[in-house]
This record gives sequence, structure tokens and C-alpha cells, in this order.
Amino acid sequence: MARNAGGGSSRAGSSSGSAPSTSTASAAAAAAAAAAAAASHNSKQKKGTRFSLSPNLMLDKWKTVIGCVCLVIASYFGYLGYLETRVNTPFDHQKMVIGAGLEQPDRYWGSYRPLTYFGLKTRDPHSLVMGLMWYTPSNLGPGGHGIRHWCEQGDNLDSYGWTHHDGRSFGVQEIQDLPFELKTSFVKYPEDKQFGGDWTARISVRNTTRAWDKSISLIWYVALDERTLGHIKYVSDDKSPEPGVYGETQGLGEFQVRFHAVKGKILHKSYLSTVAPSLSKLKDTLFSHFRAFADKRGNRFIGLPGEIVSQNGLPSSNPEPNFIAIQITAEVDFTLDITYQSTSGFSLGESIPKPPTGRAYQDSLQAKITEFERRFEDRFQLKKKGHSPEEVRFARNALSNMLGGIGYFYGSSRVQSVHTKNPVPYWKAPLYTAVPSRSFFPRGFLWDEGFHGLLISAWDVDIELDIICHWFDLLNVEGWIPREQILGVEALAKVPEEFVTQRNSNANPPTFFLTLRKLLTSHRAELSQKGRLAILERLYPRVQAWFNWYNTTQRGEVLGTYLWRGRNATTQRELNPKSLSSGLDDYPRASHPTDRERHLDLRCWIALAASVMAELSSILGKDDAKYYETASFLTDNEQLNRLHLAPYSDQYADWGLHTDQVKLKRPPALTPKNQHHNYQQPEMVRVAGEEPSYQFVDTTFGYVNLFPLLLEQLDHDSPHLTKMLHDLRDPEQLWTNYGLRSLSKKSPLYMKRNTEHDPPYWRGPIWININYLAAKALHHYGNIEGPNAALAREIYGELRDNLVGNIFKQYKKSGYLWEQYDDTTGEGKGCNVFTGWTASVVLLMAEHY
Repeated sequence: MARNAGGGSSRAGSSSGSAPSTSTASAAAAAAAAAAAAASHNSKQKKGTRFSLSPNLMLDKWKTVIGCVCLVIASYFGYLGYLETRVNTPFDHQKMVIGAGLEQPDRYWGSYRPLTYFGLKTRDPHSLVMGLMWYTPSNLGPGGHGIRHWCEQGDNLDSYGWTHHDGRSFGVQEIQDLPFELKTSFVKYPEDKQFGGDWTARISVRNTTRAWDKSISLIWYVALDERTLGHIKYVSDDKSPEPGVYGETQGLGEFQVRFHAVKGKILHKSYLSTVAPSLSKLKDTLFSHFRAFADKRGNRFIGLPGEIVSQNGLPSSNPEPNFIAIQITAEVDFTLDITYQSTSGFSLGESIPKPPTGRAYQDSLQAKITEFERRFEDRFQLKKKGHSPEEVRFARNALSNMLGGIGYFYGSSRVQSVHTKNPVPYWKAPLYTAVPSRSFFPRGFLWDEGFHGLLISAWDVDIELDIICHWFDLLNVEGWIPREQILGVEALAKVPEEFVTQRNSNANPPTFFLTLRKLLTSHRAELSQKGRLAILERLYPRVQAWFNWYNTTQRGEVLGTYLWRGRNATTQRELNPKSLSSGLDDYPRASHPTDRERHLDLRCWIALAASVMAELSSILGKDDAKYYETASFLTDNEQLNRLHLAPYSDQYADWGLHTDQVKLKRPPALTPKNQHHNYQQPEMVRVAGEEPSYQFVDTTFGYVNLFPLLLEQLDHDSPHLTKMLHDLRDPEQLWTNYGLRSLSKKSPLYMKRNTEHDPPYWRGPIWININYLAAKALHHYGNIEGPNAALAREIYGELRDNLVGNIFKQYKKSGYLWEQYDDTTGEGKGCNVFTGWTASVVLLMAEHY
């Protein structure tokens, strides 16, 4: 301060030009004292200010910190919520199905209820449904046993299936339920009518043995879905003695259903008009209302009581019936025509054209049959190839069962991801799809449908494109499609609870790339017509997302490796933990699942997908370089050998944490002391006789090891192809007189149970989808001149003959196509009717690859 004051006084003194006087000095001192006092006061003031503002500043800082923490927490939970919703958020792009419902009137009505022996509905999400039940009065048992409705393995019918079906306008089916043979048929008449037009269905019954029952009870029903907007009413009067149903729904307008006895004697007629709790409970509802009746002659009949619009004996809250069943008990031989007539769009008093019955119907049906058989020969040329009339008829039946097994479903799947604590519903959507088996798997399966498409596209490209569109509308924002579609109450009623939930970490073989490849090669000319390329344009972003999902979520730790997710690494029940997502279920993989596994078949599937994406991109003028690069990398045989060729066996194989020294063993039972009653034995558990190590799983040889051949990714002159051809032709490994078995007889788990309750599934039996791929690949390599061509041609001819011969033989013997075939006897195994991929036998006969 003195320096500042002196400086100041110096400047003052300089300015005065003379020495300071006494009074001036006193003034300066006083000023200095005042300045010091002021400085001291200011200093105190500043200190006081800091003390009083500090709590507010601290509060502001804490508020900021707390706000940031809350924001982070909110963002975290918001992100978790975002992850939770991704599993059931649809892919954000233009819908694939743009011509739905009545926009395609020729496919509006159809036999879209493959679960039933004979059922009709529309491609409307909440369609009215109709169907057939029948029973023999002498064979009716407790709980409705003996009533035929849903296709059931336990019904033990001698055979059933479509003999003619074009997928669009008509179908003919034969059912052998001894002593009766039933024939069901329908023809659609969509012309000049709204709401999909009219149709006539015929049910004919004859006794093939003449040995016992002379009468049969036929039940035709009309039912509304729980969300069908409309009403139905039973009608019968003296002027029109034939019973019928009148109704009106949003999807059909006004209509009437009438019954016309064409041949035979009716013994008794009755009906039921009531409320059924669900479409899955129609048979139960019917049986619960059966009554005994007697006619004037004292003859007793089982029949239906008429109007019963109540539930549990109480008046229904909704008195409108949703289920009307009309029963006709008749002497056989008997023929009944059922007509559906759309009456909307006609003015009062105007004559409404009626669908034909009797002889007129028979003539129109015969015209459809003749056209179908002509078109079948044009498409597949089996007569020209030298097949017998019986073999041609068998092939027509197989195709017809594939087409007659196409269903239309609506509902939502139940899905779960690692980010959802419990399963959540997928969005509601329709699905137009073929099914593997009407009795055992009457619903859509992702990897089955790619094989179905190979046959369906050979018959009708537009039906197959429609199926693909429906499947890819089920793609979520992640690029995932649930592998099993259980849509609607009827489908859900056929599936055990533990198999309902689909998990988005789990894949399924992307077999639609097989279908797409066939469309792009065998049907390229057809794709350029009728706007079909526009469908592929819409499909492209979805199939691109689908490919990217596989190529990222199923990728292994090492570049170029992939693994099927979903194997259970902690189970002690299974001899070899299943890989359900691979489609090969219990096929042996590495004994101890880890994330370091390399699955050969999945790598080959991704390589196929990349090559198809490249070709599709080229056709549509998209960027194809990255797909060609991926396909080139994954099909490079040197890279394949480095990652999957086992050095000791010289065979392609999986790699993972593995030991062959595993077996199922029952632990000792623990019986409490002083207890003398029996206790259930504990379940067998897996015991490993040695520590597993990372290695090639090359003591197992079977379908998985063949995938570089099956998907045609081996160089045609590869010595490893030569060895593979010799290995699959070895009877001690895969070769049989009926086709290629799924697992070598030399493999440790050949025909071994995976649990004490689960018989071997993919551990020996012959599967036709993989055998079709094998025949196709052998045909391919046999047409490329080189060191392996002659051997491939020879094996191809033998394999094709073995497959076709045995499937045909077993069909003649049993009346069915089967899920799989015994590798020792050739007999059908698993479930029947299995006219899913087993119907690929038609392609083998026609040599359509």
C-alpha cells in the first residue's frame, strides 16, 4: 500500500513542481489511512460473501450430480426397455403382403385348415370356419372317442390324403376308415360374385367290406372365430326340407349353406345351435350335447338337441350362437353335397346363381381333375421319363398333399430374449404356409418351409412367392424370424407348453435361400412376368436383414466360423445336448457345449446364403460386391480345410470341447429309513469317463460332415470330395438300400438314446430332405467333367433309385409318406401323414434340381 501511496504522491508532487507542504502531507496521510480502512472493510466484505454463498453453490453442484445420475439411470432403463421391445418390434419397411384377402379372390376360400380331416375357411384373419366330423354310432366312446375331426395319429386310420389338389380351385381326398371309405372334394366358383364367390363340397361314403356297420353319422359345422364380426342362424322349413345355415359376416357378406342328399337313405337328422368357448373346443362342445332319440318305429339314434344357447346350464351373456352343427345319420352308400352361396350384391327378387350339385357338380369336378393331371405331366413329365401309371399316381398324391396341407393362420407367437424376464407376445400377423404333417406338426416351421418351397415353386411360382411374403412379414427389427409358428387357438392346442416360447438367440437353417436359388435359376423367366420382380424388390431389404442377423449373431470366435446358439451347457439329462436350432435336434455335436464351437453345417448355410444374396443383388441392380466377397471367402476350400478338416480322419467335421467317453447312468436311489414302500427310480444322468478337450468331432460321421458336398461347396476336383463319395457309399457308414442314413454305424452314438425317454431321431434313420440335397449335389458334380464325375454319376443313379423305390414301396404298404425311414428295413418311422419335405420324392422322380 505505501508503494502505491508513494507512487501516487510522487505523481502529485511532480505535477505541483515543489516539495509537499505540512498540510498536504497530513491530507495524504489521512487519505492513506482512509484507503487502508476501506481496503480492510472490502476485504472483510469479500470474506463474508464467500461464507454466505457456499451452501447455495454446494446445493447446485449436488443437484447437477443427482440430475446426471438420474439421467444415466433413466437412460439405462430406457435402453433396457428398448432392448426388451426389439424382440417383438416389426421390421421397419414396406410390408411384403400387399394383396391380401379379397384382393386375391381366387385364393380367398380354401382348405386352409390342415389340422382337420376336411375343413374350409377364407384367408381372412377372423374367418368363419367350416368342417367335417364323423363317427360310427357303434364305435362312439367316452369323451367323444371315435369322433373324427382333427387329424390324429391315435385315430389309426388306414390312410388319408389328397389325391388331387391344385392349391387354388379344387381338391379331392380319400380317407380309409374301415369299414368305410370316405371321399371329400370341393370345387370353387369365384366368377361373377363378391366375397370370393361360391363353392360346392361333396362327401361320399361307401362300405368297402360289407362286414359290419351299415350306417354312419356325418356332421358338418359352421363356426365363428371369437373375433369374427357377424352372425349365423340355423334354418329349415317345410318349403325347403334341406337344413341349412344363413349368416352374414364382415369378410363374407350375406351367405347361405345348404345340404343336398344326392344318393342313399337318411335315417335321422338333427342339429345343434349353441355357443362354443373356442374353436379348439368344437368337438368337446358337440359331444357334451349328444342325446338319445327314438323314431316312430322305435329305432334309437344319437343326435343333437337343437337350440341350446346356454353355458353350464345358465343363459349365455351372448345369446347369438357361434357354432352350428348339422348331423345326418345315413345308410351307406351315401353321398351328400354341401353348397356355399354368396348372396350379397343382389337386389330383392333377383335370381341368384346357385353352385352346382349332383351331376353338374360331378362334371365340373371331373374337368378340374383332367386339367390337373394334364398340367402335372407338363410340369414333371413322369410318364415321359418312364414311370408307371401307379408311380405317377403316387407322385400326384404327394404333390396334392403338399398343396392340400397349405394353411392360413392368424395370431401371435410367444417370444423371449435375454432382455425380457418373461415371454412376450409377438405382433399379430397372418401366415400362409405349408405344414410338415397334418397330424403331428400342423403349423409352420421355418426350415421345413424352405424345402416345401422347392416343390411348390415347381408347381406354382405365385403360390410360393405368396408364402415367402407371409413368412418375411414376420421378420423383426433385429432381422430374426421365430422358427416355429404357433398361431391361433387350434394350433396352440396341439403344442406342449415347453415348446411354445421362441427365443431370439436361436436360429434355424435358412432354407429359404434354397428356394430363392431355385427361383433365380429354374424360374428366372417366370420372375420377369406379372410383376414378380417387384416382389423381389420389396423382399430384398428383409432378406438382407435376415442374412445379416445370421452372419452376426451366429458368428464364432474365429473369423469364418459359426455356431448354433441355444445348446444347453448345463444339462445332465442328455447324452449329447441337443442343437434344436440346427434342425438336426439330437445329431451328435461336441459333448460339452461352449461358445468356442465351430459348426460345419452352419458355415455352409451362411456360404449358400451369401452366394444367393450376391445373385439376387446382381439381378436387382444392388451392390453385390460384399456378398460375392463373403461367398468367395466362405467357399474357399483352403479356408474350409483349415477350420474344419480333421487331420487324422481326413473328414470335414465340427470342432469343440468333446469326449466320446460319455454314457447315461442311473444314480443310486435314496430310500428314507423305516420306509418300506417303493420309490420311483431317479432319472438317468450323463457321466463322462474322461475330461473333454478341444478337438475335431471326427469320430462321428453323418449328415453334418456331408454339408460341403450337400450345398455344392467343394471344388469338383478336390481329393476330399473323392474321399467323401467313397465314405457315403460305404454300407458300414451311411449307405443303405433305402437312402443315406443320418449317422454312420461306426459312430459312438449311432442309434443311442439321448435320454432314457428320447429314442434316437437324427442318429441313424433316413431323412428325405437331406437325401434330396445329396442327390442334387451328386447330379451337380456328375455333370462337371473331372476326376469325380463318373463316381458321382454312378452313386447318384443308385441313390435316386433307392430313395424313390423305397418311399413308393412304403407308401403302397402303409398308405402314407413318413417323417423318416428305418435304415435297416426301410420301413416308415416317426409321424404320418408327413407330406412335408418327404414329398420331395416328386422332384427326385422328375429330376428337378
